[in-house]
Amino acid sequence: MSAAKNTRVNRPLRRAVAIITSTVNRLISAFNHGDARGTADEKHHMEMFTSYFVLAVASGKKMVGLDNLAFDMGEQVNDKPGKMEGKTRRSSCATEEDRNKPTYCVTDVPPWHLCIFLAIQHYLTAFGGILSIPLILSEGLCLQHDSLTQSRLINTIFFVSGLCTLLQVTFGVRLPILQGGTFALLTPAMAMLSMPEWSCPAWTQNATLVNTSSPVFIEVWQTRMRTLQGSVMVASLLQILVGFSGLIGFLMRFIGPLTIAPTVSLIGLSLYDSAGDKLGSHWGISAMTTALIILFSQYLRRVPIPVPAYSKEKKLHTSRFYIFQTMPILLGIVVSWLICYLLTIYDVLPSDPAQYGHLARTDVKGNVVNEASWFSVPYPGQWGVPTVSLAGVMGIMAGIICSMAESVGDYHACAKLSGAPPPPKHAISRGIGVEGLGCLIAGAFGTGNGTTSFSENVAALGITKVGSRTVILLSGVFMLLMGMLGKIGAIFSTIPTPVLGGMFLIMFGVISAAGISNLQSTDMNSSRNIFVFGFSLFTAFVVPNWIMKNPDFFKTGVGELDQVIHILLSTHMFVGGFLGFFLDNTIPGTKRERGLVVLDESHLEDSSSMLGAEEVYDLPFGITSCLSSQPCVRYVPFCPWKGNSTENKSGENQKSWLSNGTGVTEECAF
Repeated sequence: MSAAKNTRVNRPLRRAVAIITSTVNRLISAFNHGDARGTADEKHHMEMFTSYFVLAVASGKKMVGLDNLAFDMGEQVNDKPGKMEGKTRRSSCATEEDRNKPTYCVTDVPPWHLCIFLAIQHYLTAFGGILSIPLILSEGLCLQHDSLTQSRLINTIFFVSGLCTLLQVTFGVRLPILQGGTFALLTPAMAMLSMPEWSCPAWTQNATLVNTSSPVFIEVWQTRMRTLQGSVMVASLLQILVGFSGLIGFLMRFIGPLTIAPTVSLIGLSLYDSAGDKLGSHWGISAMTTALIILFSQYLRRVPIPVPAYSKEKKLHTSRFYIFQTMPILLGIVVSWLICYLLTIYDVLPSDPAQYGHLARTDVKGNVVNEASWFSVPYPGQWGVPTVSLAGVMGIMAGIICSMAESVGDYHACAKLSGAPPPPKHAISRGIGVEGLGCLIAGAFGTGNGTTSFSENVAALGITKVGSRTVILLSGVFMLLMGMLGKIGAIFSTIPTPVLGGMFLIMFGVISAAGISNLQSTDMNSSRNIFVFGFSLFTAFVVPNWIMKNPDFFKTGVGELDQVIHILLSTHMFVGGFLGFFLDNTIPGTKRERGLVVLDESHLEDSSSMLGAEEVYDLPFGITSCLSSQPCVRYVPFCPWKGNSTENKSGENQKSWLSNGTGVTEECAF
């Protein structure tokens, strides 16, 4: 450490010691003499001490005694980091309170056994959301009765999610943020596949008439998949351009909570029809699945299960594992799945496909597990050469814009929960650009979807208190491996239909609520905001519903233009998001009323030179060091540049970081 840096670190410590010593002496004197006049001064001194103490911690000092692992919810089951002789690198993180301090920050590397456990936990957290996408998409692709192809889609989307996670953590925003399929692209994809020219032939709806190995059937679903692939790939170029050009910072000025709230909430609300069809296949099984997930995730989430554990201090002992909090969706599916299996082998459920409840049987999908290969590697173009639909591209672009806005919020939340400084502009631009590359890769591989940051896993960081990006890297490796095991995808493709319906009821409801939660930063006592949100949301149901019932109303004489209009106006999230965006930016309203948080300009411009930011957001393998010697790099929006990282600015940056008096920068609102 240089002499200048030592001076910056030691000065706050010396100042803090002087302040607290003076304050304690004055408090003792006031107590002995019964003098309360100095209360305000003491409070001021204590506040100054708190700020200097947080600054000292942020400057590289280590805090001890806060090593409880959140997966054990307070019980330490691993060796103390201080005794690991360099096996675990620790860094200190400034947070609002000690109880919110991450046990492991972004650049920390937990012990290998803990990394494996937490990586599997993140994989299971994202499992339900990633699994749902190909199962829903298979309906629009006419694959309801082709479980083997469904299993290949499941393997492909997990493989691509793992690959994109590795890219994002290594070269993207470099935060511990997992990548997976996005429902934002699922809605316009289903809108495109519901058009008259893409509707499934009647014979594909009858299981007895479907021959999955027939060239005619293969061409039916692969034609739709190739069109969807090409549309996703072309639309992803928009995200790549917006990200790597640095335009994302400019666009976010106009996208506020009143734009995001109706857009995201409509992703879940618009899927009610798909969920209802699956629920109606057997209401009893569906209700049981929903009840189990609610029981595990809400009522039993704080109930620990004793599991064997080992540490150098306690040797072999039992530890508390909060299994219901970690994997409630997976547990709910497995229990319902097992009950369906028992009802099947005892012939409680009807074996006649025409009878109600037949789809709850576990043998409906035939011998798909036996037919699936043990090991297969997805590859680009596995369904053929992608084709492009202009209408599909426009619809997917609407979903990508929504995905970008949501991801920027995830970056700030992830940085806050993982003990990292707020992401600088170059990191955000790089993260969005890499997400665009992820969508391009997903389209090339043929997932029928794109990729985005998973908000569920960002929330998991707050629960586990482990923000290490090494854990997310390992989780990406697990997803890659799972995507290459064909039997795994085949097993999950056999989940009974009503079990999926019960899961969808929970997941889509949570997505809708997550969208509405964006309004918490706005003034919802304002009649302006109530009007904007209510009008956008309600119109987003009315217009698409009418368009679907009257598909031939818009006839301009240009086929491609008719398709574009049809898809955009039948996509709920586009209608709601567009109206929210237009009204929020044209109707007069204060920034506080609109929920826009104005951060200090120096904080935004110089965030890349804040304490620790170089280490967190720099490119790996010494790339940043090589780029720093090139003056032209300062003009590249997605590259970190050290030219502004001067000691003269360190005081301003430290002041910006501590501007709210707690050492925590407020999360950026849109």
